[in-house]
Order: sequence, then structure tokens, then C-alpha cells
Amino acid sequence: MISPAKLKKLAKEHGTPLFVVDHEQLRHNFGQFRKYLPRVQPYFAVKANSLPEIVRTLYKAGSSFDVASMPEFDIVYENIKDLPAKERQAYIWDKIIYANPIKSQATLERLDEYKPLVTYDNLAEIGKIRKHAPHAGLALRIKVSNTGAMVELSSKFGADPGESVVLIQAAHDAGLIVEGLSFHVGSQTTNFENYVQAIHLARGIFDEAASRGFNLKLLDIGGGFPARYDDDVKPFRSLASKLNRELDRLFPNTEILAEPGRFMVATACTLVATIIGKAERGGKLCYYIDDGVYHTFSGIIFDHCKYPVRAFKAGPTRICSVFGPTCDALDTIALAEELPETLELGDLVYSPNIGAYSHASSTYFNGFPPATVVHIGQ
Repeated sequence: MISPAKLKKLAKEHGTPLFVVDHEQLRHNFGQFRKYLPRVQPYFAVKANSLPEIVRTLYKAGSSFDVASMPEFDIVYENIKDLPAKERQAYIWDKIIYANPIKSQATLERLDEYKPLVTYDNLAEIGKIRKHAPHAGLALRIKVSNTGAMVELSSKFGADPGESVVLIQAAHDAGLIVEGLSFHVGSQTTNFENYVQAIHLARGIFDEAASRGFNLKLLDIGGGFPARYDDDVKPFRSLASKLNRELDRLFPNTEILAEPGRFMVATACTLVATIIGKAERGGKLCYYIDDGVYHTFSGIIFDHCKYPVRAFKAGPTRICSVFGPTCDALDTIALAEELPETLELGDLVYSPNIGAYSHASSTYFNGFPPATVVHIGQ
């Protein structure tokens, strides 16, 4: 974690709100993933935080990438555009997956020249891919349990497991090649059994597909790897131990991919904000700061995540409300945050572990721009 002294110094230099990205922590998180899941190639989910500098650091560290839109693809492509043509194409095929099961015609037409690996989960998508991106390789996304995940995804994406081989056959009949399966157990999954169940389910589909003459080569175990927001989240190594055991037992000779997003960036970023207002309302102390849910704290709305607001100053504390700067009452960061009652206008506060699904969904609502971004440790 970045030291409080360093955060205050950066805020004095750059002003607030300030979104600080620690690239040493990014490299550490990537290293931890590789250390505890040595068989699994991480494809960073760019949607978690698409800042080009973050993508660049992970590219240099050896990461592959999960993209879900052409702008995300273009951010990754900037790092490989000057490679020799053969090397560039090999990178795209081996290290980029377009993991959005639903793609527009325009997107597929752009993707086709790159011959990418893409996901699908329905018959209509097969028809679109056959017509507009026939050179793509396919991975069938299956529906798995998301029980216990902070963000549930299975209601929107994933083929019913019972239809999987039918969809593999349909892709084959359309002249397409299905390379393997993918699944997603839901974002910030603390129920590790979701992974175990999904891996077992995938093994059954692999076997059924093989019995029909389709030899699948890869398994994408998706994202959901939990960030250590607090001590209630089990250490990553305990999940990795389960995954390694099941993958080695059920998929000893299969290429294994994963799509960590939150795990890579959540703990690598800290927000620094300034108190711009202070009031007593109904007997409760209320602080107003210069960032809110339309900006870096947008994860409260879109990601169902809670971020602690901490003070640099010590003092007797009270349960306080913390609001953002806009005129909307929805711009509420916390209604029960324990903070010093002695904080004054102009004092700084900070929120650690706010790197995922936060700055990525910031807006300009009410005329307030997103937080200034500062990178350290590049």
C-alpha cells in the first residue's frame, strides 16, 4: 500500500480528487497469480480498469488480455502494433481473447482480420460469426453457478450445459472451429466451490464432446478471483490450492486460461479526496468530499462494492455520512462511516483498494470531471 505521507505529497502536488495507480503493486499482483496458479495463463480483464498505462505494465510483465469491446482491443493493440506481422498475429491468437459472447456485426467485421479467439453462447451468434468473422476461433461459454459472488453474471451470459454439445456441433456445421469452453463464476467470488462445480461440469462436457468427435483443447475458467478488500476474504493461495488440485486431476493435459480483472487492479489504486463541506443533519455529522458515486466511487452503484473512507488525521470519532459533490442525493458514499469528528474543510481523506470498476465507470455528471490520474512505480 502507498504510504499516507506519499499520498498527501501527491495530493499537494496534483490536487484532488486524485486517483493514484501503484504499478509496483500491479506487478506484485500479477506475480502472485502466476506463483500460485502456474498452469493458468492470466488474461487481464481490461474492463476492470482500461487505463493504457495499466495495460502497458501488465503487457510488459507477460500478461495476456481479455477484451470485450473494440476500444479495449485497440488499447492492447497499441502495445503490439509495431511487432513484425507474423509475431503480431501470433500474439493476438495466443494472448487475446474477445470474451464478450454477444458481438455486433461491425465488431465482428473488424475482428475477422485478426483471426481472434472469441466466446459465444447461442445459435444466433454462430450465424453472425460465420458470416462476419469466419476466421475466428471459438470458445463456448457455459452457464455455471454464481452463488456467493458480489456481481452475478449467469443471468445474462452462458449456454445451458445440456445444450453445449449441440452448440459445438452447430458451430462445426457452420464451418467454425470450437477450441474449448469458458465459464465465469461471478465477480468477487468468495464461494470457492463455484469453481470446483464449474470445473467438474466442464469435464463432463469435454467428455461428451469427445464422444461426438470434437476434441476441445482449452478451458477458460473466467474471472471472479477475489481481491483482498478486508480480512474476511480468504487468501488467494487457498483458492489456488483448490483450483490446482481439480485442474491437475480433471484437465492434466488441457491449456488453461483465466480472466482476472479485479484481482490485478483493485489493490493497486488509491483515491485521495478533499472535504469540501461539513454539516449536522438530524443529529448526524455529514462530510462532503470532491469525489462520489458518479466518479471514482461509481463501483458502489455498478459493482455493488463498498469502499472505506479513511482520514489522515486522528481524533475522537463519530458515525458519519459521507456524500459526493453532485446535486443528486444518490451521490451517497456511506451512511455509517466512522471518522474523526474534528475533520475540517480542506482536510484530506482517502480510500484504498479502489482500482477495479471505479475510475473505469467515472462520468462527467453535473459538470464534475473524473479524478486526476497519477502513476507511480512505472
